[in-house]
This record gives sequence, structure tokens and C-alpha cells, in this order.
Amino acid sequence: MRISDALNDYKRYRGDATRFPGERRTTTGRFSGRDGRLVHVERDGSIRDFSYPLVGLTGVARSRFGVRPIDGDGVTWFDSERATQQYHATTALVVTGHETVHGHITQYDLTLGDVHVTHFERETDEPIEIVASVGFAPDGRNARVGQLHHGDAVEVYHAEEVSYLASTPGFETIRGVPFGGFEDLLEGTPDTYPRDAPGSSSGEDLLSGDLVGIVPLGGGATVATFLTTRADRSRETALETVRAAARDQDPASLQRAAQRQVDPAIGTDLPHADAIASDLRVLSLLSGRTGLRVAGPDFDPYYAHSGGYGYSWFRDDAEISRFLLEVDRRFDLGLDDRHARSAGIYRETQLDDGTWPHRVWPFDATLAPGWANDRLETGNSVEYQADQTGSVAAFLAVADGNDSLERTLDGLDASLAADGRPVTCQNVWENMTGRFTHTASTVLEAYSALAATNVDGITTRATNRAETVYTALDDLWIEERGIYALREYGEGHERAGELDHRCDSATFALASAHRAYDRIGDLEECRLDRLVSHVETVIEALTREATAVSGLVRYEEDSWRQREQGHEKIWTVATAWGAYAGAVLTELLADRGDKRTDELAATARELLALVLPGGPLCLDNGYLPEQVFDDGTPDSATPIGWSHALRLATIALLDEHAWDERHPVAAED
Repeated sequence: MRISDALNDYKRYRGDATRFPGERRTTTGRFSGRDGRLVHVERDGSIRDFSYPLVGLTGVARSRFGVRPIDGDGVTWFDSERATQQYHATTALVVTGHETVHGHITQYDLTLGDVHVTHFERETDEPIEIVASVGFAPDGRNARVGQLHHGDAVEVYHAEEVSYLASTPGFETIRGVPFGGFEDLLEGTPDTYPRDAPGSSSGEDLLSGDLVGIVPLGGGATVATFLTTRADRSRETALETVRAAARDQDPASLQRAAQRQVDPAIGTDLPHADAIASDLRVLSLLSGRTGLRVAGPDFDPYYAHSGGYGYSWFRDDAEISRFLLEVDRRFDLGLDDRHARSAGIYRETQLDDGTWPHRVWPFDATLAPGWANDRLETGNSVEYQADQTGSVAAFLAVADGNDSLERTLDGLDASLAADGRPVTCQNVWENMTGRFTHTASTVLEAYSALAATNVDGITTRATNRAETVYTALDDLWIEERGIYALREYGEGHERAGELDHRCDSATFALASAHRAYDRIGDLEECRLDRLVSHVETVIEALTREATAVSGLVRYEEDSWRQREQGHEKIWTVATAWGAYAGAVLTELLADRGDKRTDELAATARELLALVLPGGPLCLDNGYLPEQVFDDGTPDSATPIGWSHALRLATIALLDEHAWDERHPVAAED
């Protein structure tokens, strides 16, 4: 996103009640891509790259498409209000239908590696042309960009990154559009795009990332873009690649190419097959070259209202990996290569002390900007998130027993205090420090999973640690509320040693942690009673019935990204996590023949329904946004990978246990 686009958005939304000005939202439209370049296709057909975190290349910063008569008399720009959009089957081929004064135009968008193809078909005999306005930002640059025109293709470059644009049947005309000047940036109203600027004889039009091209639309027309670097491709090879991508495309060929990306094929016999297909597609979209995933598309690249989302957090990524493994074992989806790739990159990025850093770039797993890297700095501050190491350890223990487990156990031990709970550190939401119930839960699950590996030198040591943490959790119990505390205030806080009585959706992690412990230790009935009380009370306390939506807020008194709402917003992560925790407890209770099974299974299904397709928190494109305002306006990263993985895991778990014929009391109606 270029600064001019951010300023335009700021001018447009600075007084809006629910939209944060200066962002590039993805709450409408659809994405295309798999394990690499990520391209957003808005409902009006405009495309934009969100690829940098995944492939290290910036690509298309903005675009706009339209049609005009062959005589060039006026452009009809495609409009989201007169468009329909959907995915083709379970693929990432985006199909957008445009109603125009010149008839119906169908647009097909598919990302294949570092290539993106946009193909147009018409349902009219009128001679018309496609008008394609595309702006590139090689190396993320707004200026010092140049163009080279190669007849039927254009090269836009800065230093390392090079973007190529080509079309079939070829551009009738194509020209660069020069920078509009500081006056346009400072103007109080948003600038129009594309700018109506004539070509310049002094070369300014060639010193810009913006292009406008005219492509005759006969039976069909295709515009293709290709991202590369000077080191990766020669000019000749790159030009041939982008020209080949634009040649001989039609809906059938794009459908075949899109189907080859789908892995695995989702049978209609699976429960909520539409949601499963959407979840797997989203997790592929968010995956980079290394297999690491971004938390979500980076909608706030200037960090105006957040700390960024286009990075890989080891917590988020490992939790997604663990959920995928659970689902694969239930539904036999054939994801072994993905599990192995995740385990491999976690081993590669593990620090010498057995921990993992705050966040890394998905395209090469190198350290990314962050604020919780104490293990790389002094080694004695609270700026570290112990739950990240716990999440990775829990996945590695289940997925890939290997010689790094002892070092992983060392990393967990380094964060454990003498009383058996993790030391003061940052929380999962990255906005507090203390000694958190969520962190202790993650560590308990990691130790329990390591104890179950039966690896020499690991099992006994991890079992002892799991028992220690299990016992120490009693220190966090608040009898009068029937819940576990959000945290114990840590060292340096004016209330150090006291318990924070607020309900926090992150403490739903207690459920899966105790399920893991139940496999290697004695889960007492009194502890199970506390778990049931905790989950039920937290769900009740965090449930918000709003005018347009319902679901769970993140935690009590959460003030982040409220805009004018003035109170906590609903989070899909919190809602899906509540559903998953309910499903896990259903499993534990059903195995004991507990009469509370029915009620918890029903609660889990009710929460799951809120995030399923057709539910109030699931958008029409199948995506789960991170947050939602009371009026139904989606906000923040969309789609958010963690929510989709939680939804996927909950579907599988309820299918395996809550509706299992072995427990007819919990059967689905």
C-alpha cells in the first residue's frame, strides 16, 4: 500500500464510526493464491497484492478495470454494487460478474506461484475494450520507479524487484501515469484513480509505477502480472513467463489449473463440508514459501492502528499446525507433507536455548520486526511470550518425535518459576504482562504432550514437570467467580501477587491442556468440576448479544479497536475457541458418562453455528474476520487463520465425539 493510497483512505474514512482511516481492508472480496503470492480481488474486480510477507515481493499496489466502446467514447469502470462474486467450487479461482451498460462481463482471477492471471469474457457482440489501470510498487517504493515498454509487455522496476505486465490479444495502447504531485496528496478530498493525466513528453510517465492499458475484448481478453527479482530471472525469461501466462487462457483452462491447486479434495459426506473446504483454502492462502503462515493479510501496513499482521507468530502457526493434524487424523485428508514441512521449519528456527523468537518472515523464516525478543537480547526481562514456545513444543511432541525435543524441554523449563508456573512475561494478546492462566495452560499441554512421546530422557522429566504445573494451577483459582484468573499480576506491577478476576477467552486453553494431561496423569474429578465451571462461566460472561451479531468478546474490559462503539467487540477467535473448549470438555465428560455432556455439547454446537457459513460472524465469502462491531461491520485481519483452524478442529471434534453413537445423549438432532 502506497502512502498516497493510505492518505486517500484516511480522507475518506477519518470520521467513520467503525472504519479505521488509512487501512487497506479485505473484509469484502476474495483472495487467490497458494503457498506463495497472495492477491486480493475486490468485488469491483480490482486486484491488489498482499504478497510481501509470503514471497518477499510487493507487486500490484492498486488497480482498476473497466470497459469502453471500441471508439474510446467514455469508460465504464466496474462497480462492486453491480457485481457478483464467488469461488469456483472448492478452488481459489475467483469469478466476478459485472453488469455494465455494454452487457455482462465475467472476470476470472487465479494466482499461480508468482503469476496472477485476470481473464475477461463477454456476453455481448458489441465491440468493446478492456481498460486496465495497474499500479506497481517494486521493492515497496512509491517513487524512484521506472518503466520499460517491450511492445506487448511492460517492465516496472526499482532496484531488485521487477514487475511485469502483459496481455492477450495485446495492448492496443499503454502508457505510464506520472505522480500527481504534493498538491494532490494534500487536497482535502480523496484523489480519483486512475488519474486523468495526459502522457508527458518529458518522461515523467516513465518514472512511475502506474500504467493504463487498452485491450481489445473479442471472444476474451487476459491481463497477466509476474513478480520476480533481477537475481531470479533474466529479462528475457521473465518476459516469456508473463507472455505465456497471458496466452491461451479461457475459463476451462483456469478451472483446470485451479483444481490442481486443491489439496485435498473435500467429500460432501464430511460434516459442514463447505466450511472445511473454506478453512483449508484460507490456510493455504495464508501460507508462504517456507510453509509458515501469516496471521492474516496485512491490512494496516503503516501500523497506524495495530502492530501488523503480515508475519508468522510461532504460537498462531503451531496452533494451526496442531489443529490441522487433529483434523487430518479424523478425516484422513492426506496432509502429511504439510505436517512434515511445519515440523521442519520449526526445528530450523529454534533458538539455541530451545525457545522461539517473537515473529519471523514467512518467505524465508528470518527474524521479523517485533517487541518480544528478550531471548535474543538481555535474557532477563519480561518481553518474551512463553506460550509461543509451548505451542510449538506441543505440536512437535505429537507430530515429530526427534532429537530436538530435549532442547525444547530445556526452553520450557527456562520459563518455569520455582512455584511451578511460568514467570512474568507477555500474554497471548500481546498487550499485558503477568503470570497468565493461558501461558500456564499452554506449558501444561506442551509438557503433557512431551511426556506422552515415550522418548528416552524426555518422558519422565516432562511427566514430572506436567504434574508440577497441573498442581500449581490451583493458585489461579478464584472461588467466588468459579473461574481461573486471567493472570496473577507480575513483578513490577502495583498489584503484584494479586489475581486479575476478569474473564479471558484465552483461558479456554485450559480444556485442551487438561485433555493432554489426562492421557499421562490423573485428572481429578474436582479439577474436572472446576474446568466445567470455568468454561461455562467464561462463556456466559463474554457472550455479547448485539443488534446485528452475537458471539464472544476477547476478555472483559477489552478496549482495543473500539472506534465509536465504546465497549468490547466480538472476536471470532474467542467465539471459535469457546466452541472448541466446549467440544473438548464434551469429550472428557462423555468418556466418563457424565450427565453434563449434553449441555456442553449443545453449547459447543451453538457457538460453532455462529462462525459457520450462514452464521452471523461468517462473511458471505466464507471468511472469518478477526473482529466484528455490534452493527455487523467486520474489522481487522480478514481472513484470520487462527479462527479458521479453530472452526475446522471443532467440526472434527464434535463429529468424532459429541455426535458419536457411543454417546447418544450428545447426538445431533
